[in-house]
Amino acid sequence: VQLQASGGGLVQPGGSLRLSCAASGSIFSVDVMGWYRQAPGKQRELVAAITHDDTTNYSDSVKGRFTISRDNAKTTVYLQMNSLKPEDTAVYFCNVDRNLGGGRSYAYWGQGTLVTVSS
Repeated sequence: VQLQASGGGLVQPGGSLRLSCAASGSIFSVDVMGWYRQAPGKQRELVAAITHDDTTNYSDSVKGRFTISRDNAKTTVYLQMNSLKPEDTAVYFCNVDRNLGGGRSYAYWGQGTLVTVSS
């Protein structure tokens, strides 16, 4: 699976951005697609994730502001980010986490897209 993320940029506090991530290759029902972010000097953290049956999960810091969704083909995942704050500034990475069974999983990563929230 190859992941191509896009949509980052510079936005003022309170503004909105929409990130997209297109997956090439097969996406299976065991796959969870998601977005992570990494701010300077910090560890990478989960922002939001969506399962094959469209169950979603969000970090507490973005609940109510961000929405994760996917297209009908389930190969493109989106992250709608509203009411952006300076602390949302980070490189955002698209991710596919594949359940291999037996407690094992494999993670695919996109190249990252920079989101800067600043006035």
